[in-house]
Amino acid sequence: MAGEKSQDNPFVVAQAQITDCADILKLNQSMREMLLHPMREFHVNFPVRMDDGSARIFTGFRVQYNDARGPAKGGIRFHPDETIDTVRALAAWMTWKCSLLDLPLGGAKGGVICNPKELSPGELERLSRSYIRAISPFIGPEKDVPAPDVYTNPQIMAWMADEYSSIVAKNQFGVITGKPLPLGGSPGREDATARGGMYTLREAAAKLGLDLGKATMAIQGYGNAGSFAASLAESMFGSKIVAVCDSKGAVTCREGVCVPRVAAHKRTTQSVLHCEGTTDITNDELLEMDVDILVLAALEGTLTKKNADRVKAKVIVELANGPTTPEADEILYKKGIHVIPDFLCNAGGVTVSYFEMVQNAYMYYWDEEMVHERLEKKMTKAYHEVFEISKQYGINMRRAAYVVAVQRVVEAMRLRGWV
Repeated sequence: MAGEKSQDNPFVVAQAQITDCADILKLNQSMREMLLHPMREFHVNFPVRMDDGSARIFTGFRVQYNDARGPAKGGIRFHPDETIDTVRALAAWMTWKCSLLDLPLGGAKGGVICNPKELSPGELERLSRSYIRAISPFIGPEKDVPAPDVYTNPQIMAWMADEYSSIVAKNQFGVITGKPLPLGGSPGREDATARGGMYTLREAAAKLGLDLGKATMAIQGYGNAGSFAASLAESMFGSKIVAVCDSKGAVTCREGVCVPRVAAHKRTTQSVLHCEGTTDITNDELLEMDVDILVLAALEGTLTKKNADRVKAKVIVELANGPTTPEADEILYKKGIHVIPDFLCNAGGVTVSYFEMVQNAYMYYWDEEMVHERLEKKMTKAYHEVFEISKQYGINMRRAAYVVAVQRVVEAMRLRGWV
């Protein structure tokens, strides 16, 4: 039972993945210790004035996991169940993600324990500004650059960038990425996570001999990444989306769900359930469908040792962070299922965020076509590097991604004389 419970802690999973990679690379103990723990983390408690005039105290975090390769980079989540271990794990995965895509950045993550759905727009703005005031000494364009994540968006990033600019008494839009276009945001950022994942899926299909034009796809999680994955898979490849789900349930149609109709239905009802032309099913049934491609675009810990053996997909596309536990990874690998691991598959978001940092720094902005072209080049190169290491070492794709990413961080730490 203790082993099972540990798998519910995403930081335990992240550390297990690092330890596994350290064994493959035969790293010494001091290097392992540096890689297994965040370099620094901040816990902040800050007041927010509520609409009724009362002041409520919120708790937030910012973890800078490793900045050996450059300034830290990572999103901010607003979630009622946020924990420091979740933030630590996500900051670790951001470190490897930036390294894997060969970006000159380290990894970070932030979060606030709150339910934004229960806050008015005014309360949400005051919370966003208060959080930035609390962590402002620790962030900046050359220190740590936050971005949107779960339940945060470009408007929240605009408030945060404005608050930081007020604190330093100058426009400092480069402190945040994922901003609206008029405040220095980058074209192509909105669908970057899903688009990057589709580029890796295209490369995987070519390696596996899978015809994406005839492929069936189920998408678990129908938020930003999942909904864009559905529309892009149709427009780029002609794939058939046969099932989608959100936190309330799933729907299916063997002839293919109408993606625009599902999107419109969810905007109206806040769920994909009961959408016209579909049949309601459970989320578990979606995960076990006989499809070519399973897209995981929800939260951590979706596939575990309890359900991985029932997965029938040929390819798993991990647009979410940490959707597969290490034990599930082993089961999937033995079944011959090709997993495109999260910090490779969903790295399109941070890559375009890096492009936004570059554009902010020299105040010249690219068009969307250039962003897509440069993203495609980065994602394609990273996929092939991981695939080759997977074959060279005889290991699964996640382990191979770790080998590529961790080697680069280790090299930077050694060159800097840290260990």
